[in-house]
Parts: sequence; C-alpha cells; structure tokens
Amino acid sequence: MSDQGRIDGKTQLIGLIATPIGHSLSPAMHNMSFRKLGLNYVYLAFEVGNQQLADVITGFRGLKLRGFNVSMPNKTKILPYLDEVTPAARFIGAVNTVVNEDGKFVGYNTDGVGYVRGLKENGVDIEGKKMTLIGAGGAASAIAIQSALDGASEIHIFNRNDESYAHAVKNADLINHEIAGKCKATVHPIENEELLRASIEDSDILTNATGVGMKPLEGRSIIPDASWLHPDLVVSDVVYIPRKTKLLEMAESVGCKAINGLGMMLWQGAKAFEMWTGHEMPVEYVKEQMF
Repeated sequence: MSDQGRIDGKTQLIGLIATPIGHSLSPAMHNMSFRKLGLNYVYLAFEVGNQQLADVITGFRGLKLRGFNVSMPNKTKILPYLDEVTPAARFIGAVNTVVNEDGKFVGYNTDGVGYVRGLKENGVDIEGKKMTLIGAGGAASAIAIQSALDGASEIHIFNRNDESYAHAVKNADLINHEIAGKCKATVHPIENEELLRASIEDSDILTNATGVGMKPLEGRSIIPDASWLHPDLVVSDVVYIPRKTKLLEMAESVGCKAINGLGMMLWQGAKAFEMWTGHEMPVEYVKEQMF
C-alpha cells in the first residue's frame, strides 16, 4: 500500500462491537498500526448491545468483514452466533476476537493473555499469587482462567448474585478440577463486605474486572474506601478510560502498585492484530504514540 492511510476498493474492514464504545482506544491503536506497516485495512467502532447483536453479525457476514473485536456486554452473548469457537474461548465461555476464516466466523479470546502480559510489563508475575477478582463477565472469566493456567495459587471471585454468578461458579469448578496445577478458586457474593475485605487483606493482587470506574460509573469504586487496601497489594483495573479510576487513586494513596487496563488492552489487541493480518503489531510505536 504505497499511499499509506488511503481507503480504496481493496480495503478490508475490521470492527469493534460494544456499548458504550465512544471511549475505546482500539480504533486509534489498530489504524495507526495499519498505517505504520502499510496494510490496507480500516478499523471502525460500532455501538452494539445484546439486542442488536444477531442482526449485526448477519450484516458482518454479508459485508465479509475480515474480523472484529467484541467487548462488553457482548462477550458471552456472541457465542451462539459464531460458526466455531476455539477450545480456549469455549473454556473461558467468552469471545473478544472474531476472525473470518474462509467464510467461517471463528471466536477467540485474547483477554486473559493480554491481562497477564500487562501485569508482567509492570513487573508483576502471577505465579504463586493470591488474587481477589471482582466480576464474572467475559473479561473476568478470561482473567480467572488465564491466571490459573499461569500459576496463581488462589483466586477468590466476587460478583453480584445475578446471571453471571453461575458462570463464576462454573469457572471456579473448571479451575479446581480441569486445569492442571494447584490453583484453588472460590466464588462469593460481593454483597458480603466482611468476606470481601478479608479476602483483599489476604491477597497479593486485587483486580476490578467490571465496568465500575468508567462511564456511566465514572468516579465510583468497587470498595468503599482506601482502608480496605494494604501497601503490599497490587491493584489492577481493566478500565483504561479514565486512566486513573477512583479505585486506582485509592490504591496509590496507600502505597499500592496501581495498574490500569491499558496494558491488557494493548496486548490483547496485539494478538488479535496478528490473527487478522498475519503481521505483528508495532507495539513500541503504539506505546510511543498513545501511552
């Protein structure tokens, strides 16, 4: 592609479906990578919730998209609309990346790998660590499973007693009985504040894998105040807009290492980029331009 950035009759379309979506950095990250490498693709964001999902996937098939990302609240709901789901994504029960493989829509999950790589980039190794994980949706499931695969010793999952709670119980059962290793997983209602606080006190890592902290819940935190945290705790958040959520502000105030969701977003995206294009994302260039 000699004229970098040009859209022509051969440009291939890649997308992102989520709601809310206006905050997403994925379009900027992928499009600058396409331009940097001279690849004839364009990445667009589409505001899509569960109600529109079936129609949108049908439309994507008709348009022959090369692939697309899937974010909240569609990561678990999309599974029935795909032709194939990789064993890892099926294990997690959620998809964040879809690739059009010769007309078949195949679902993958790169969230967990992105999360663990994001921790490592910040000097944190998940192996042997105790984690308190808040949430039981698609991102939380990927984090729980991948953390267990990478050697976490304990994962305490907290969630509201809603439809996702049963999925958290299933994840814990998979971790305890299907994944080779010594990780122990338990599930608890987040309404039990006494148990949640005790879990955080006993953990090496606290991870918010919910949307609390981003719009429309900006300025809120999954814990009431900083007294729940201790200086040796690593506090991570899947939210990256704002880059410093109220939870991370609390964490810094008591001396915790605070890690936002930018690293997870970058590395899950880099893996998806490679699957769509066959090229490695220019990660260092993206960091220079965006971080």
